[in-house]
Amino acid sequence: MRRPPACPVVRRGLTRAMLPIAAPFAALNDLLTRALGFVAMGGPAMVAIVALSVATLTLILWKVGQVLVLGGFSGGRRTARALALWEAGERANARALLAGRRSLRARVAARAMTAAGTPGLPRAMAEAATLQLAKAGLMQARTGLRGLELAAAIGPLLGLLGTVTGMIAAFQGLEAAGVRADTATLAGGIWEALLTTAAGMAVAIPAMVALSWFDGLVEALRHDMEDGATRVFLAAGPETLPESQPDGQPDGQPDGQPDGQPDGQPESPS
Repeated sequence: MRRPPACPVVRRGLTRAMLPIAAPFAALNDLLTRALGFVAMGGPAMVAIVALSVATLTLILWKVGQVLVLGGFSGGRRTARALALWEAGERANARALLAGRRSLRARVAARAMTAAGTPGLPRAMAEAATLQLAKAGLMQARTGLRGLELAAAIGPLLGLLGTVTGMIAAFQGLEAAGVRADTATLAGGIWEALLTTAAGMAVAIPAMVALSWFDGLVEALRHDMEDGATRVFLAAGPETLPESQPDGQPDGQPDGQPDGQPDGQPESPS
């Protein structure tokens, strides 16, 4: 049994309703087609630059998430409150405020508080334990910066390579044409070759900006961790820093006093 044909009015209504939905997809398809055309004109160097741009964008997004987890955007307000409590003598409240925190500032400050509050632990060992955690955290925070530095360095080089190879191909075509050479053809080959230079710079500039930004965040983290640990150990007092004796000097013996000689007693002649 044949279905009756749809009413023309209904068909026109459906077409008009679908136009706003199809318009973005058509624009996206046109943009993708033009981008693939530019990649094809750039040759192998452009393909490498596109791959580098995708890797750079992925690295930047991953780095933003990592710095967010490490507390690079938080400013350390909770850690600052904990340090103020520690300096006010509320040691238990300061430790409780930092318990379970994942930011580097909080973890280093908590390690310093734990080490400084351990009875009998020398100051040097407490500082070494804190420094170990701070160094590991900084290494974690700097992960990926070398990749951004590499992208910023080789992006323009890839673009220049593509431009040089494109110029070679353009002049080879001009030589093959001989007397029938057209300047428009040469100009077209030159601007197609210059596309790779522009693409390489378009990758290198955001990579350099992101590198400078992340490096500044890591430097701020380093400064805050060092300042927090210093405040913890200064507020802890000298109880974790036992008095050291000079090498070879017995405890309780005044400096410069010979062994076995009482104070104020002249040495008897032999």
